[in-house]
Amino acid sequence: MRFIVLASITTICVVQSLSAMASDLVKNGKSDYSIIVASGAILPEQTAAKELQSHLKAAMGVLLPILEEDAAASPENKIIIGQSKRLAATFPELELAALKHDGIVMKSDGSTLFLAGGCPRGSLYAVYTFLEEVVGCHWWTSTESYIPQIKQMEMPILDKVYTPALLYRESFYLDAFDGVFAARSKCNGNFCEITPEYGGHYSILGWCHTFYKLLPPDTYFNEHPEWYSEVNGKRTSEHAQLCLTNEAMRAELTKNALEWIRKEPTSGMISISQNDAAATDYLGICQCPACAAIEKEEGGPSGLLLRFVNAVAEDIQKEYPDMLVETLAYQFTIGAPRITRPRENVVIRFCSGFTKPLATDPVNADFCREIQAWSDIAPRLYNWDYVTNFARYLLPHPNWKALAPNIRFFIAHNSIGLFEQGDYGSTCGDFVQLRAWLLAHLMWEPSRDQDALINEFLDGYYGPAAWPLRQYIDLMSDALSKDNDQLLYAMHTTSPWLVLDDLNVAEALFDQAEQAVQHDETLARRVRRARLPLTYAWLNRYSEFVKTAHQQNKPFAGPQDPSAASRDFIEACQEFKCKEFAEANPLENLAKELKTQFNK
Repeated sequence: MRFIVLASITTICVVQSLSAMASDLVKNGKSDYSIIVASGAILPEQTAAKELQSHLKAAMGVLLPILEEDAAASPENKIIIGQSKRLAATFPELELAALKHDGIVMKSDGSTLFLAGGCPRGSLYAVYTFLEEVVGCHWWTSTESYIPQIKQMEMPILDKVYTPALLYRESFYLDAFDGVFAARSKCNGNFCEITPEYGGHYSILGWCHTFYKLLPPDTYFNEHPEWYSEVNGKRTSEHAQLCLTNEAMRAELTKNALEWIRKEPTSGMISISQNDAAATDYLGICQCPACAAIEKEEGGPSGLLLRFVNAVAEDIQKEYPDMLVETLAYQFTIGAPRITRPRENVVIRFCSGFTKPLATDPVNADFCREIQAWSDIAPRLYNWDYVTNFARYLLPHPNWKALAPNIRFFIAHNSIGLFEQGDYGSTCGDFVQLRAWLLAHLMWEPSRDQDALINEFLDGYYGPAAWPLRQYIDLMSDALSKDNDQLLYAMHTTSPWLVLDDLNVAEALFDQAEQAVQHDETLARRVRRARLPLTYAWLNRYSEFVKTAHQQNKPFAGPQDPSAASRDFIEACQEFKCKEFAEANPLENLAKELKTQFNK
């Protein structure tokens, strides 16, 4: 059984009643359309024209000429790319400035189609939207795509102006770093390797935890110990912070921050944020009388931090009015301050890893209160969202029901940026190809139906195996729901939620999936990779499942020879170029672990 994938016609406002008035984009393998590039087009707009030309050639077999707006007589049938003179004259009501960086325009006027957007990436995104939602092209991964074969197609009547709610969108998976794939996925995050030709990316200077990056103790502590935390009556830089009431320190940090910006003035944001205390219970907050007094007045350390960051942001704004300044609501600063409010150019960044919908599940209540308190006082939030299992990338991680609802929750609470941190060291995690694609589409257009998107990917990427794989995804999600346990982002085992009965069913579903694609080498290889987390789920708790099957007289569908299965599993992971089985933990360590486990 295959899913029937329908183009998202309503999202692009195709006016069916006017389709008879439209000319043929291609008919009988021929087209009289030309691609026109706006005069003075920037690099991404030129790339947009080339991308449109190459994809239409692949889909329709017709190479449309690319002309410059002022270089030749205008043909009758044309697709105009970028913020052209004709676009402004035809639609004077369009507020192009409101499109900002990434907003798009898809409008037609008789035999002319306009694909344009905000600078620098908007026109490129308009072309990709047209290719995906109208022509039917799909880019599943950085190396795997689908281009339809079209012999005849009318140019539809289009009327869409859209600006994404999120200024910053990053699907943080290993394959998603590829710059061309990131651009086609409409991701623009800090780690996307997007060249200027494809619009570049949104840069956050320093990324995070920048106190000691801006004021390294090796450089400053001996001469200025008073710039660093006073803990138990002594100034220290060991696992500590800064003395946030020291004006001389703030002046030096601001000077260094401005030097960072001058080197990369096109960056969108700079991080002025506390050191990470995750590795120790020792927080290192300054206890000097001045800092302690403000902390008491504000009801916690976040007010002390925010007063400092506001002052730095005020100085930065004088020289760089469009630069945003980011700081963290994290660990000891997660609670909103009692008095101080963020300046208009300050962004508050949260870190979270909730695997159940934030807005509806009681287990998330404390975090929801914190983010609500901040969104009440902060015009801009940014969410660093953990969407994988960092302790074991290769185990099933059925957090599907939380993905779309949590993205919408973040946006409803003033989020302008999302960093969806997934398996950035692995190619063999739990449907990582689907996850990278799905999250990118949801960040671009959060109103999209997640189930429809999942089905669209499964059908396009796995072909006839889509139906049993969809049942497998639902089975794992239901297994978690039945147990009503919280799926954490650092779990070494599935024991809190996954039982033998579910694994036996899962094994049968993957058998069906493999059988459905056994005569297609490409699809069979994709299904084999998708099965690796299921295999590891068996190996991870092998003795326990064997014992349960024996004691309860139940079937055991797992590997009969675990030693051979573990060797095959590792070889498959190596074949698929899996670098890590857990965050910062190479696959070689798992190979040693399994060898020891099954040699006993």
